[in-house]
Amino acid sequence: MVNAIEMEALTKRYRALRAVDGLNLTVPAGTVFGILGPNGAGKTTTMSMLLGNVRPTSGRATLLGQPIGNVPVRSRIGYLPEKFLFHAFLTATEFLRLQGRLSGMKGSALEAQISLVLERVGLQDRATTKLGEFSRGMHQRIGLAQAILHDPDLVILDEPTSALDPAGRRDVRKIIESLREQGKTVLLNSHILSEIEATCDRVAVLKQGKIVAEGTTQELTQFTSIVEVEVEAMNDAALQAVRKIAQKLRLERVPITHFTATLQSESDIPTLSAALVENGVQLRAFTPKRESLEDAYVRILGD
Repeated sequence: MVNAIEMEALTKRYRALRAVDGLNLTVPAGTVFGILGPNGAGKTTTMSMLLGNVRPTSGRATLLGQPIGNVPVRSRIGYLPEKFLFHAFLTATEFLRLQGRLSGMKGSALEAQISLVLERVGLQDRATTKLGEFSRGMHQRIGLAQAILHDPDLVILDEPTSALDPAGRRDVRKIIESLREQGKTVLLNSHILSEIEATCDRVAVLKQGKIVAEGTTQELTQFTSIVEVEVEAMNDAALQAVRKIAQKLRLERVPITHFTATLQSESDIPTLSAALVENGVQLRAFTPKRESLEDAYVRILGD
């Protein structure tokens, strides 16, 4: 299958409010796709329409090649909502056993899968602990466990790391990467832009229900005109050549082994590198700087 998700003019109106306004988006199968945007941009509404929980006003969408709402396809989707409330009186194992049975799993295969996902989310030592005793971060982990329990082809995650510490976020990132390695598709909504930048193959930015930018993080971020250079030793001829190319030059120490150059454009990068080498300078490191995804996000939204 080429595409896991396809949206065509997908729209949701609430009276005069267009929560989602004509989305056209394709998510290839086997990729991790990030959805970004400020609160109220339409991210959660979009996910709700894809899951069949909210009916679109107009437009169409398909999941795994079938129209949204298709019952057999729904059984191949895993979902972790941003706001969840689990059964406080159930233990972690009992909760996952319930979710597995709802997905048609049973017997020894279900029990083995429960043990596997508890280990994957770092809750193997909490298997018999009641969910009412869990912290919010542990709730998020068990929510992720139920989302991947039935080995879905498409996993939709709405803010999956918001309550986790850095170690927990790293664990979730590893799980997402393993899902991609298995050929699964992940649709990820997160306000933690570093997580999106580290895990997603492509990203779409929503503003007021519309897509205002889409691409890889490399495509969305811009060159910042800054190059960090580390050399064995700078000579006078090379320094003079660099001063002619750089708009601004910051020298870190004397003797000069490290400096930062601000260039006029990205096309000046090879010129700078060649000027150093041609004047007998040995390069240790030459690092052009790009925007972070956070910088690009703020620039794209314009506020």
